[in-house]
Amino acid sequence: MTTATKVRPQTMADKADRHLLYQASVQNPDFELDFIDSTFKKIRARKPASMREDFAGTAISSCQWVKRRKNNTAVAVDFDAEVLAWSRKHNIAKLTTEQQQRLELIEDDVRTVVTDKVDILQAYNFSYWFFQERATMLAYFRRTREALVDDGLLFLDVFGGSECYQTQKEKRKVDGFKYIWEQAEFNAITNELKCHIHFHFPDKSKLKKAFSYTWRVWGARELREILAEAGYSESIVYRQKFDPKTDEALDDYIATDDAEDYACWLGYIIAKP
Repeated sequence: MTTATKVRPQTMADKADRHLLYQASVQNPDFELDFIDSTFKKIRARKPASMREDFAGTAISSCQWVKRRKNNTAVAVDFDAEVLAWSRKHNIAKLTTEQQQRLELIEDDVRTVVTDKVDILQAYNFSYWFFQERATMLAYFRRTREALVDDGLLFLDVFGGSECYQTQKEKRKVDGFKYIWEQAEFNAITNELKCHIHFHFPDKSKLKKAFSYTWRVWGARELREILAEAGYSESIVYRQKFDPKTDEALDDYIATDDAEDYACWLGYIIAKP
């Protein structure tokens, strides 16, 4: 007589798609593209049409970009074949045939890839902090400048404040799950920061270390100095605003060279060739 093996029912974590969870909890392409559109028009007095998305991942920003206007084109660059394949199946497939023709996915290293010159080059989600050596960052910024038209703009995101240099966890509820950002290790000499993203679900299951990163925490000032050395004529920091009564961060950004001693602030650096 044989005993049937009891099959463990699948948990929400077992069924979860980490890329969908990331898009839902980390990315906000509509807001980011609104910021790119409005800032570019303010600085260059025209609408941008061509965009390159470095460290593109699922290329959700590029997908939203080609949907915005009928003449918009996008190039999405990432060296991870798995995530680009996921993008083709889950994001690109949802575009019309005509929109797909205006979007190119490239599996390559952003430091060496050669593309047509574009109006906008964006490197978001702090992925460029993967470059920890100054010489490597300088070489990358030089390549981005070469990839822009004469009146193009480079868009980078940046964060700062004392919490950048601490081990900590940030928990946030998202629709149907909980997002946990963990700064697991920090080296105070090298500024190397090891981070993880975890997801927790209502059935108590967990998707631990769904994504892991090792970055150097770069200061806005030193990044601007490297941009200048790379040949950019000017860079501007747009720092998020804070409610003066509650000190709560707002979804609004101002061009400024000043920041109070906030524990954590988010922002963008826009650089002109």
